[in-house]
Amino acid sequence: MFRRFALILATACAATPLSAQQTPAELAVAAGAAPAPQGWKAPHTAWGDPDLRGTWPLEFLATRPERPANLGTKRYWTDDEYKKLLAAGPGFGGSYEKEAAANEIGSGHWTEAGHPLKLTSLIVEPANGRYPPLTAEGKARQAQMHSSWTQNTFDSIADFNTLDRCLSRGLPTSMTPFPYNNGLRIFQAPGYVVIQLELIHETRIIPLGDQPAPPDAIRSYMGASRGHWEGDTLVIETTNFNGMPPMNLVGPGGFQLPTSPREHVVERLTPTGPDTIYYEATVDDPGVFTAPFKLAFPWHRDDNYKIYEYACHEGNTIVQNYIHATSPRFAAQRAAALAAEKTP
Repeated sequence: MFRRFALILATACAATPLSAQQTPAELAVAAGAAPAPQGWKAPHTAWGDPDLRGTWPLEFLATRPERPANLGTKRYWTDDEYKKLLAAGPGFGGSYEKEAAANEIGSGHWTEAGHPLKLTSLIVEPANGRYPPLTAEGKARQAQMHSSWTQNTFDSIADFNTLDRCLSRGLPTSMTPFPYNNGLRIFQAPGYVVIQLELIHETRIIPLGDQPAPPDAIRSYMGASRGHWEGDTLVIETTNFNGMPPMNLVGPGGFQLPTSPREHVVERLTPTGPDTIYYEATVDDPGVFTAPFKLAFPWHRDDNYKIYEYACHEGNTIVQNYIHATSPRFAAQRAAALAAEKTP
């Protein structure tokens, strides 16, 4: 989690933006990325496409998607505030080193807190850095959402979301930090860009050019992505969602936001330095939100980051066990099993 701490500390005093018309490179630096060397130009592959290949772990858990309401339209931390954030180090559940010294195993052994960005939130539009208000349909969908974080009784698999069931985090959630397994790797071949995600072991295969989206009846958790180049920027348009994954990470005390089949996501990946990509995602889901919103933040290359097998899988017995242990349908069986245990 300290892989790039020295680099980030060196750029902690990056200037804040001067205007709304800043380039992706300027926005990346304002968010805490290292500036590109003088005269740097994006490399290209042997077949002529901008070269985005490498490992870009999303290790900045301390920067959450939604901005605290009390910060209003404050998009960036001040230089002094950012220095204090960096000096404090990861603050999620203690560190691996402290737990090891105490002969303990806790969240410090698995949480990939990484470093904070200079952004106060990953959402940059609307200006308050918060999700737009829900539509009436969005509120109705939200009322029907269930997950392992939001209830104590489980009656069927419908009481677990797609992350609980090891199926998918959907979009744009898959492109934002999680407490663990934040590996993201980009591969390229003529006509294709491939984004491998460590969490939920999904791989986004993105055809380039004018290949049409699948028929409307064909829908999936991650939707169907199609890409094209605008200069050195990869633009990815994704449609054909099934509306089942949640929009946001749900944890203790968290609130759930739904998605709908009308979700439409446009992502822009712009190389801004030897080890930096500026990532933007505009999310428009009129079935859930009254307006679109935009995520924007820099990625940092770390080709030493190891991507491991994500062994969670659909059919994992934990879902069945939750249901058998809590559902009223199995109360008689639980009582009989308890009685049998007390019989000599």
